[in-house]
Amino acid sequence: MRRATLSNPPLFSLAEQRRGRLTLVADTGAVAHIFVLEEDIARLLLLADGVVTSPPSWAIAAGASDIAEPGRDRMDVDGFTCPDFALAVEDGQIVVETMLLRITIRLHGLHCTWEQRDGEQWRLMAADRPTQAYDFGWWDGRVYHYCARQTGERYYGLGDRTGDSNRAGRSFRLTNLDPMGYDAEQSDPLYKSIPYILVADAMGRCHGAFYDSVAGVSVDFGRELDNYHGHYRHIVADTGDLDLWMIAGPDPLAVTRRFTWLTGRPALMPRWTLGYSGSTMSYTDAPDAAEQMAGFLDKLGEHDLGCTSFHLSSGYTSIGDKRYVFHWNRDKFPDPAAFVASYAGAGVRLVPNIKPALLRSHPRYDEVAAAGLFVGDGQGAPVEAQFWDEVGSYIDFTNPAAAAWWRDQVKSALLDQGIVATWNDNNEYEIWDRRARFYGFGSPCSAAAMRPVQPMLMARASRRAQQETAPGSRPYVVTRSGMAGLQRYAQTWTGDNRTEWKTIRYNARMAIGLALSGVSNSGHDVGGFAGPAPEPELLLRWVQAGVFMPRFSIHSWNDDRTVNEPWMYPEILPAIRRLLALRQTLVPFLYDLLHRYHAACEPMVRPTWLDFPGDARAWDENDEHLLGSDLLVATVMEPGATTRSLRTPAGADWIDMWTGEHVEGGAEVTLAAPLDGPPPLLARAGSAMLVDLAKGGWRPEPYQRGVWLFPPREGAFAWSAIEDMGDGDGPVDRWHVDGRADPERIAITVRREGPGSGGDGRLTLLLPPGERRLLQVNDGIGDAVTHDGRRGVTLAV
Repeated sequence: MRRATLSNPPLFSLAEQRRGRLTLVADTGAVAHIFVLEEDIARLLLLADGVVTSPPSWAIAAGASDIAEPGRDRMDVDGFTCPDFALAVEDGQIVVETMLLRITIRLHGLHCTWEQRDGEQWRLMAADRPTQAYDFGWWDGRVYHYCARQTGERYYGLGDRTGDSNRAGRSFRLTNLDPMGYDAEQSDPLYKSIPYILVADAMGRCHGAFYDSVAGVSVDFGRELDNYHGHYRHIVADTGDLDLWMIAGPDPLAVTRRFTWLTGRPALMPRWTLGYSGSTMSYTDAPDAAEQMAGFLDKLGEHDLGCTSFHLSSGYTSIGDKRYVFHWNRDKFPDPAAFVASYAGAGVRLVPNIKPALLRSHPRYDEVAAAGLFVGDGQGAPVEAQFWDEVGSYIDFTNPAAAAWWRDQVKSALLDQGIVATWNDNNEYEIWDRRARFYGFGSPCSAAAMRPVQPMLMARASRRAQQETAPGSRPYVVTRSGMAGLQRYAQTWTGDNRTEWKTIRYNARMAIGLALSGVSNSGHDVGGFAGPAPEPELLLRWVQAGVFMPRFSIHSWNDDRTVNEPWMYPEILPAIRRLLALRQTLVPFLYDLLHRYHAACEPMVRPTWLDFPGDARAWDENDEHLLGSDLLVATVMEPGATTRSLRTPAGADWIDMWTGEHVEGGAEVTLAAPLDGPPPLLARAGSAMLVDLAKGGWRPEPYQRGVWLFPPREGAFAWSAIEDMGDGDGPVDRWHVDGRADPERIAITVRREGPGSGGDGRLTLLLPPGERRLLQVNDGIGDAVTHDGRRGVTLAV
């Protein structure tokens, strides 16, 4: 075998063809596997030295909810249809073609071009840079991929990166870091490592590119320029192989759903996880923590505020001023089970903070070290790393014995006390010692080769502990760190944000980046976690934004040790009370979106262009987003504002949620946004929302099933929604509405598939405020009602 040179790169030839795969072998010993896995999914696995060096994959799950240990073999094609494809070998190149995807490979140097079918035409997806697209031994042995950068291309994804949603012109470092108080516009790196890119060309045609690497990865979208190579973008991975998955579009929503499916079925979590969740570090850090926690429940009752969970910060584990996972501070909480029961009796579930490292002074450190359960060096000695106020060692979840130990502790310390959920925090695995080795399920490897896998396996172990303890209930796991596919196991949030106005804007864009990367069940620390206490206006606007995220938690660790609470400022408390009641009203709508995310990989949070790719103006960076496909959320993000200007996406008409006014698509509008009023919201004409019409608050009335209708001015419309009892694996109901509107009348037919899930045996359908047309339901069956200014009809169901 010869050594490749820049002037004479490797020459590949076809060596093997089997189900779902071609193998090309070079005269240098390099091997390129071309996988054809679905009509719209192809993959390039490039082995510069001819053998797989990457660890098994924990990202690729193909619609599954879990991956078996030790991870997915890189050559495995199980779970894919592996369709037939056309193959042509001629003129020094290979052409592979499916119904939707075509790959042309120049054999001398392995230059690849990917195309996707768009109607009757093939259109360019991506092409390797003409010069040295890969490292075949002429650089430093890391993994490189250079793509030509097309004029007008935009780049989205990479999880929750800071700044604008379009990453063009920027560069990022993907590793796991704990950047407390990060700048949501500028900071990098952050908590998660998801090397997935949704690429949009100048016309809005999209494809997905996923680099299945868990090494440290650097990504550049044109920030770097080099006169000798033309315009390019590139990634560099510190170790492993190039494992590139390409997903054809051109529809961006279809690509997003496909990537979510590829990395695993999103977890369906209990309905109660969609309510307001209280939290603060201050309560459990206080010497009278139990009294502080009891006071929170008292305040909820005093101010008539609904709350379904509380994220219990790590102060409950303290000894002195340090934190010791799985240890209960009995001075603060003399009877943990009684404390948990007091919250459960109030209808508030506790979600306790747990950390994957034991401080060196942890009472059980020596026991765990002796069992070999920590990340160690080559001789098996625990590797120490800085962790909070001391050094400590991390549990190695690639060791099945360590994962089993972890599950036992979750059960005995938490679940056996009556707790039903876990909050996996500080799990970035900041181990920078080059000697650190992971057990690797019996195939030890450098910690740097697969750091992001550890938080994923931590969430998996916590979830499994809940499943084993309460097999009839759905687990609820929250994780701060993770990688592609974390949606299989956990909900997430954007970490310890800084308290300032611009964080509202850029946290919203971070949520979009996550959703486009398959991770849609997310939220933010409302009010800001680190920094000064939010002033009243900022807190209220942040709550308005948070109400429309899947995870809604007010959390804080303010510099002055004040606490972000709903009652923090009496002058805005009435407005916050109304917002929390609105959240309770919207829980069935959010739960329907969660079901769709779980069943069909439909993202919950979306940029407007995801559903309106043909609207060129929708691609402009903006401060609106869709919640589901039909609700346009226009958060106020500037101090002193009393109105909110926006442009509605073209391709649909819209209805003001609060006035009933119709707004044309593609129109520039200014909506009222008083500080103490409801946030500006527009619903797509022809849509509807499943809601709870019961009085909210601390002791809400039983569920009263309602549907907010948003009929068009004229024409047919249809809507459906999913609901169940909120937990477990019981029956699922599907509601269907078919309707037709004209200037005088709105006639609809309602039907249900399923046995009925809770509620009071009635269904109330309500028109927008100000709607005066006659509403006829199921040929006139039902009783006329009004509810909060909306006219409608109530049916027995």
